[in-house]
Amino acid sequence: MLKPQDIMILLKILSTMTLSKNDRNVLSQNELAVFLCMSASEVNAGIKRLILSGLLSPVLTDDPKNKILFLPNKLACDECLISAVKYFFPVQLGEYTRGIATSYAAPILETQFILGDDPIPVWPYAEGDRRGLALKPLYSSIPKSLIQFPDPLFYELLVLVDAIRSGRARERNSAITLLKEKIHGKQQPHESHSKFEDAGVRRKKARKAER
Repeated sequence: MLKPQDIMILLKILSTMTLSKNDRNVLSQNELAVFLCMSASEVNAGIKRLILSGLLSPVLTDDPKNKILFLPNKLACDECLISAVKYFFPVQLGEYTRGIATSYAAPILETQFILGDDPIPVWPYAEGDRRGLALKPLYSSIPKSLIQFPDPLFYELLVLVDAIRSGRARERNSAITLLKEKIHGKQQPHESHSKFEDAGVRRKKARKAER
């Protein structure tokens, strides 16, 4: 059975492929572990579950060092992220706290809705610049990962999935449309990091993953 961190791993793989514009540019498991602030064993176990579930599929290559790559099955990803994740990993908002904007309050969605005076959903994080009701991220290392290794597309995929998990019908529908566009490379992430920072992400100098 899939675990929440498996969805995080899948979204990171999707963001890497889309940004590189190369469906075969996949991070190694060690690189994924570094960028996601997870252990290598957690990533390895997650990859195995994603393969078993059919979300990653084997693809033959001409590279003698990597004859088989396991790449996302995008149609299966659509079905899983849109129809299944909200049931497997439901959301319950917590107490008022400091954090990073997510769901409909993230920059990619907030301009489409009138937020009003209600507290926004945020991932709890002491270094975040926004305040609202705690929405537990899919995995605890997500805020740390985004702070240490800024990746606007990865952030957008995560918050769109949160909107599908937690939003009302209109918010979910908007998130579904944007998620499909991004997974299939029809829409690029925001070029400006100002929007990324507006979400409450205080950027730090990114470290390079060791290969």
